[in-house]
Amino acid sequence: MKYFFNSKLGKISSLLILIVSLIFIVSSCSDLIDEPVNQNNNVTQDQSVLSKDNPIISAIIPIQEKYTADLMKIPDVIGTAVGLTNDGRPCILVLTKSDIKADALAKGNINPLPDKLENVPVEIMVTGEIKTFRGTPGGGISHTAKQTPPIKLGTSGGWRYDLANGYCCGGTLGSLVNIGSSKYILSNYHVFESDIVSGGNGRIAQTGDPIVQPGLIDISCNAANGQDVATLEKKSSLPGSNVDCSVAKILNGMVDPSGSILEINTISANTVAASINQKVKKSGRTTGLTRSTISGLNATVSVTYENECAGGTAFTKTFTGQIVIANRGSKFLNSGDSGSLMVEDVSSNPRAVGLLFAGSSTSAIANPINQVLSFLGATMVGN
Repeated sequence: MKYFFNSKLGKISSLLILIVSLIFIVSSCSDLIDEPVNQNNNVTQDQSVLSKDNPIISAIIPIQEKYTADLMKIPDVIGTAVGLTNDGRPCILVLTKSDIKADALAKGNINPLPDKLENVPVEIMVTGEIKTFRGTPGGGISHTAKQTPPIKLGTSGGWRYDLANGYCCGGTLGSLVNIGSSKYILSNYHVFESDIVSGGNGRIAQTGDPIVQPGLIDISCNAANGQDVATLEKKSSLPGSNVDCSVAKILNGMVDPSGSILEINTISANTVAASINQKVKKSGRTTGLTRSTISGLNATVSVTYENECAGGTAFTKTFTGQIVIANRGSKFLNSGDSGSLMVEDVSSNPRAVGLLFAGSSTSAIANPINQVLSFLGATMVGN
């Protein structure tokens, strides 16, 4: 969900890294899950009651994997996930473009989806078609304005030369990490280094290239209107790894060394695993500070990447073990928010949960943060 700006037409459009399919690899379990999960005050995020380590959730996964291929053959089904029914029972969620159950019954046909799979409830989640979308800045302060250094993160930014084919691109400078003794801005591969051909702008992303704030999309595609805040350290996480991440080494005096994020402030140096129904928040370029809940775990998502800003297809990558977050009406995550850090929704020093990188108008997708940090050999900058 990188944003782009048409420099010829003066018109902002959304450059969503296209989700070819959502195949959320997750599943179902035994008769025990016909009972609602206790969601009272004894269930806390710290206990990770509904994480992948929960015995009920972990028992669902192999059953879902067994039936995913067959479910995906049903017309208009675009994915599955482990989630909860309306009354709190773990279930298989079947994601669809339309309400195929209601449509079938209205025509006098049978429900194309089973009510249960091996005693695990099956419920439909109408997500609509996965496609590009746009949004407007939100939150209490601007996330697109040029800041006075040292800047806070959760702000517009990107590769200084991200201009090609009549468009400029950008995303979010998400957070700060430590690699060795140095501090780096963390964002997505497709925000910092996805230009891999010299076509539209005569160059490709290289280590040492400047990273600007705000991104070109918010400064009329003219880097001179922004400021260099870091230099790219090319890690090439894609297409080989299971994460969409990139880092840039901060320039002296240009970035708040505490890693403070707009409207979130400082975070914890510790991280936390995702759990179903976990409350989370993020600070990003387009929608600012937003909050939501995690709706699915262990997702498999196929994403198509371009070879430069508004360029041709470079490759399609299938991610596994991803986090699904509710995103109704693109209110949590929208185009331009790519690179935002997702943290637990607590008032002070929240722990990181995931790195946001893709989605639709109903669902957002994040890499688990520990997968990202492991790939980078990094730790979070925080308290």
